[in-house]
Amino acid sequence: MHRFDLLVVGDANPDVIIGPLRTDLAFGQREQLAPFGTLALGGSGAITAAGAARLGLKVAIAGRVGDDESGRFVRAALEDRGVDTSALRTDPDVATPLTTVLTRDGDRAIVTAAGTLATTTAADVPPELLETSRHVHSSSYFLLPALAAGLPGLLRTARAHGATTSVDTNDDPAGTWDVGDLLRETDFLLPNAAEAVRLAGVPDVRQAAAVLAARGPAVVVKDGAEGAFSCHGGEFTFVSGVPADAVDTVGAGDSFNAGFLAGVLARLPFATALRCGVVCGGFSVRARGGTAGQATWDDVLVHLERIGSDPA
Repeated sequence: MHRFDLLVVGDANPDVIIGPLRTDLAFGQREQLAPFGTLALGGSGAITAAGAARLGLKVAIAGRVGDDESGRFVRAALEDRGVDTSALRTDPDVATPLTTVLTRDGDRAIVTAAGTLATTTAADVPPELLETSRHVHSSSYFLLPALAAGLPGLLRTARAHGATTSVDTNDDPAGTWDVGDLLRETDFLLPNAAEAVRLAGVPDVRQAAAVLAARGPAVVVKDGAEGAFSCHGGEFTFVSGVPADAVDTVGAGDSFNAGFLAGVLARLPFATALRCGVVCGGFSVRARGGTAGQATWDDVLVHLERIGSDPA
């Protein structure tokens, strides 16, 4: 019997979000002012886990935080949102990761102190969670090099026990974009448009999706206000964006992941699952930080009903 609907393997850290900046970031000990700043739960994995729990899924997260105030903040924030943190290990020797996000003109610069991201390994994921979860999602592949080395094996084990799998690589600070044989064990690859072209090494995003899909997974591309599209088995499916007054786009792609995976796990038609993702991404941008604006399942159903999609 399945213990969890979703196991998230990946990053969890505080986000310090400041902006929007009106000018370029200045060094030389210059003081710059911004109208808004907030401390929020961050990390692609943590935001996805929180969003999925908000949608009613039973969710666990596996990874590492430090034995410090930041780690305690992360654990409490996840638990407050209904995420099981039993497999979120506390590293006594290394600090919790910390990310500063500087926003400007709808874009953002992200600076992360890696901390326990560097010490997280495949051994941190309890085998029983791989055996008893319906779906296993991994985030921030390039920020977790030790985990990345063992991730194909983790996903292979999960699939052997009947789970489906997904990966959101997020950005690659080193610029290599090499995922080895990971896609062979991945049912759903969830990049944004920029990440898709870099992973595939081609300039056109639709061509990139087709190149990546040929390596095994269904490729689901998040395309901001344009919505999202998928490529699988040579076929493309497109879903338009949801109109929203964007306050902050931090974590919108992770909230999309949560909505899409909730739709998949509810066994909705694929296009409807895409729409679930788009709705959840659209809800996220209405509030600052990655989790404050996340949708409920009722929010999703209301929107599907409004546009005439059948959620059943």
